[in-house]
Amino acid sequence: MTLDPKINHRRSIRLKGYDYSLAGAYFVTVCTQDRLCLFGNVNNEQMTLNHAGQMVYEQWLDLPKRFPESAIDEFTMMPNHLHGILIINDNETSQSVGAPLVGAQNKVDKTNKAGTRPAPTLGEIVGAFKSITTNEYIRGVKQHELPSFPGKWWQRNYGACLERSRRERVIRDEEEFTP
Repeated sequence: MTLDPKINHRRSIRLKGYDYSLAGAYFVTVCTQDRLCLFGNVNNEQMTLNHAGQMVYEQWLDLPKRFPESAIDEFTMMPNHLHGILIINDNETSQSVGAPLVGAQNKVDKTNKAGTRPAPTLGEIVGAFKSITTNEYIRGVKQHELPSFPGKWWQRNYGACLERSRRERVIRDEEEFTP
């Protein structure tokens, strides 16, 4: 079957021409496929995580161990998605606690000096998170601890739960960063 690009196309939600490996703070949302409520329930306006939700929560917190140039800021879990602010530090300050906001830094020199590796992109970090959690969930299904799910566990990409203007956000200044 041949796809017609005029009919069958996906519009990118990314900022055209932006380098998503640059240091900065990014607001992201990742959703379960078909928005299935797999992470727990909201009771009395309080989110109660189930086994799968707890695993996702812990893996999100562990991202800086896998990507030392990243940090986790505020985030929240809902029954079928996670909203969070993910910070990418530059390679030279990856041990620091904070990161400059995206609009505040100069252009990063992308020459790969000996002994350094390029910073991961936001997409690579989110992709690794989704892969790790999917594999952990599948392990739970095989051990009969978790219910199976049809098809994919995560929705394609990230950020598809919110209205178009907030799907994925490059936080550009202090005002946008402050809740």
